[in-house]
Amino acid sequence: FLPLQGHIVRNWKVRWFVLLQDKLLYYKIEGGKKEPYPKGRIILDGCTITCPCLEYENRPLLIKLTTNTNTDYFLECCSREERDSWALDITGAIHAGHPVQVQELHKMKNSFRLLENISLHHIVEKMYDNGTGIKLTRNLEQGNRYKETFRGSALVDWLISNSFAVSRFEAVTLASMLMEENFIKPVGARSTEAMRCSDLSEQFLDDSTALYMFAESSNKNITSKQELQFNIAELSGTIVKQGFLVKQGHKRKNWKVRKFVLRADPAFLHYYDPTKEENKPVGGFALRGCLISALEDNGVPAGVKGNVQGNLFKIITKNDIHYYIQASSKAERTQWIEAIKPLT
Repeated sequence: FLPLQGHIVRNWKVRWFVLLQDKLLYYKIEGGKKEPYPKGRIILDGCTITCPCLEYENRPLLIKLTTNTNTDYFLECCSREERDSWALDITGAIHAGHPVQVQELHKMKNSFRLLENISLHHIVEKMYDNGTGIKLTRNLEQGNRYKETFRGSALVDWLISNSFAVSRFEAVTLASMLMEENFIKPVGARSTEAMRCSDLSEQFLDDSTALYMFAESSNKNITSKQELQFNIAELSGTIVKQGFLVKQGHKRKNWKVRKFVLRADPAFLHYYDPTKEENKPVGGFALRGCLISALEDNGVPAGVKGNVQGNLFKIITKNDIHYYIQASSKAERTQWIEAIKPLT
């Protein structure tokens, strides 16, 4: 599942994508089941890919595909790992007739070619730019709220999109140099702990949970956990797993694709509407005291409506609320159950 922005009506819809050698097909989901015929297709011959794509500030995990007819498609992934995996596979399909380019693409993932005579001062100056610089936001870690910070993975994306680096490995090394020269500094336990590594390339984290700020920024903008509302505290846990799943509604019993985020300490499972611009949960619940189990695929289990695809599992909260959720495969269902069970 990936949210796709329509190229005529500019709204977001979640579609099921299938990558073939020469095209990317996408399908509509109705009643919890994939329709048999594709809703549309993106021809990859002559296509160009932009990743990372930072055209939408509140959607940092985009891939942009521009066809040879100059039609733009925006696809949103659930994590940077998923985005980079899709981008690599799509790029491989685009260059399928050119095996040398595909081989070079894979080599580039672990290469390091730092630009000659690069000026760190110039990079920092660009980072400060109000229009095109790194976006500073409020972030939460272990109950502390930090103002004017950016995430490690966001800086890596920014360095690549501004052509200061050509791979994530190179961008991480460059970010480590910015930290070593005291242009940026880690804030919070996650990024501070990484500073203890002896290897420079491991001190900066390409991670959405690692926070950094400009070194000259003040620490006085940190507020304590006691000042936070409870619903904000729910979202402060470490992200254990995230991905797209299909969920049955409580009232209308219809099936909708939702982005699920599993957090620990505190243990919560939240779900988001990936078609909405606001990155706020539309629901969620505490996992302590919950029961989780896989549902058999032979027939429709009691409590489930519609002609569903299968790979169902059920979560019963301690308040006896039943959630029916559908994964895309048995393997994915098993992964989610194994990730959730220890947190119940």
